[in-house]
Amino acid sequence: MARCTQITPFIPVADMERAIRFYENCLGFGGTHRMEDNYAFLRRDDVAIRLLKADCDVDLTAPEREIMIYIDVEDVDGLYATLERELNDLPKGRVRAPFDQPYNQREFHVTDEDCTLILFGEGTK
Repeated sequence: MARCTQITPFIPVADMERAIRFYENCLGFGGTHRMEDNYAFLRRDDVAIRLLKADCDVDLTAPEREIMIYIDVEDVDGLYATLERELNDLPKGRVRAPFDQPYNQREFHVTDEDCTLILFGEGTK
């Protein structure tokens, strides 16, 4: 029987080197596979992302192009603890520490260099 096994969102970025450094150093992704300066594939555990170089005339900070990615994790507090040192070095307002949502999820949020919001979360009981 056919089944879906993974989703790997394309994330537009203005500067490929800067974006790769952010996802590797701040969020722990790795195993980067690159194609020139236009594309990169990164993985962390069973989660993968694809970075795609945006055209230079695209405003990645425009509110109408907001991108959000939700990553379900096990032990959201443990993951945050492993990333906390690097996350603390980001500019104020780019990280929201773990908190409980009214829809029974515990989450933390991080905004990347190009205004993509990455939400990490797990269900609460």
